[in-house]
Amino acid sequence: MDLLLWITIGFIIIGFVVLTSMKKGMESKVAFIKANMEDEENSSKAKSVIWWIWSTTAWGIVSIFLVVWCFRNHFG
Repeated sequence: MDLLLWITIGFIIIGFVVLTSMKKGMESKVAFIKANMEDEENSSKAKSVIWWIWSTTAWGIVSIFLVVWCFRNHFG
């Protein structure tokens, strides 16, 4: 098999495992922020949730790009 295919599969699987392992923590941070709207501590928790969302989006975009690149490399 091609190295590009292994990199793509590994990137998607490792990213998905990291994403699902962090999901519970982010849910609890969002619940804490919603319950305590007036606290100063919410700012740092909100920033970490926003960074997690941006990172997840970037992971998804790179995964799509790698899959398209693999198909184009093999069939194009």
